[in-house]
Amino acid sequence: MVGDTHDDAAGERGLSRRELIKRTVGFGAGALVAGSAQIPREPLETLTTAEAATLDAIAARLIPTDEHGPGAIEARATRYIDRALGGALAGAREAYRSGLADVDARARASKGAPFAQLPAADQDAILTEMEGTPFFSLVRTHTIQGTFGDPYYGGNANFAGWDLIRYPGVRLAATADDQRMDSRPARLRRSAYDHAMFAKRRPSRARLGPIEEPWRSS
Repeated sequence: MVGDTHDDAAGERGLSRRELIKRTVGFGAGALVAGSAQIPREPLETLTTAEAATLDAIAARLIPTDEHGPGAIEARATRYIDRALGGALAGAREAYRSGLADVDARARASKGAPFAQLPAADQDAILTEMEGTPFFSLVRTHTIQGTFGDPYYGGNANFAGWDLIRYPGVRLAATADDQRMDSRPARLRRSAYDHAMFAKRRPSRARLGPIEEPWRSS
């Protein structure tokens, strides 16, 4: 999936990263690059520690870190899902509870260890078997949302997802420079909710409490 073709004309990111996103929609597990190093996790709101570890491992295989840049782990896709399962995605909580337990059961039965502890190739084999199931589709969809959505919702930390697809950021107007075809627009590191016109209507959160700025965390 990654590492074979580089788009020299495009510059910062190779075609391999666009191919990764395209193939995330149609999973090709065996060709994925190994997952990223461990990153400290924020306190969980909905998932258990074991569930979050399994979900992290799945997300790392769906949108992996590679030589061109960060993936779902750095974007904190699991944090997005964890928070949303206590709010907008609360209806999917049981599906995650049973689905993640099934992933671990498959791993233990076929490979002798929890999914998160398996080598990448074994993880890919299990995910390939699950491709097309309702739970696989659910996790894939939410991982994509957590990686590329607005960082206000808990994912896309430090704009990792937007950088990955070279999205320049939310703009309320396009300047003449933005519209030039011979250069890329300057990147704006701002959530949509940094704009005053949106700030008065904050989206629902997984937990009620002070407004946070997760996209500014390290």
